[in-house]
Amino acid sequence: MQQSNVIGTNARPLNSNKIKVIGAVLSLVLLGFVILLYLDVYSPYTIPGVVHYQALSRTHDNTVSITNGDLPPPGGAHFDRWQNCGIYTEPIETGYAIHSMEHGAVWITYQPDLPEDDIVYLQTLVRGEDYLLLSPYPGLRSPVVLTAWGVQLELDSMRDDRVTRFIAHYRQGPTAPELGASCTGGVGQPHP
Repeated sequence: MQQSNVIGTNARPLNSNKIKVIGAVLSLVLLGFVILLYLDVYSPYTIPGVVHYQALSRTHDNTVSITNGDLPPPGGAHFDRWQNCGIYTEPIETGYAIHSMEHGAVWITYQPDLPEDDIVYLQTLVRGEDYLLLSPYPGLRSPVVLTAWGVQLELDSMRDDRVTRFIAHYRQGPTAPELGASCTGGVGQPHP
């Protein structure tokens, strides 16, 4: 029998079965973490109420006629220039806003008669931030609507925690066809 050179230790070597069990448990924990991370980042259902749209045209056409309905379009044929991101106190041209969303912007629209303190709150969220558009939208059926390319969320209150979650997930997010393209150098002069 061989003696250990270390005095006073009761160290016992791990047998191969224990190592295999510990490795399997650690692997399962890591796999679970990766799956949860994937679902948080890429799952279309992470934010309740988000509606997803598929197969949207990305055609650039300055002659396209975009009829404003009770919701902003979440994509589709649009103008060849984009709206400069920022705060607008008057309605903006939908064809330019769609192009900004193609570049990864989130377009926050609100009913023109929204109370002033709610508008100020939304302006505070947008001010100084990249890839965010804010404008009133006549005929909007919900007080606030957040739209990014291919996704949309209607809200009764802008103080809903889904506002910041939507912005964090979809601004420069997974649905933008031209991720990282400019949101400046286009049309429009946003307010400071």
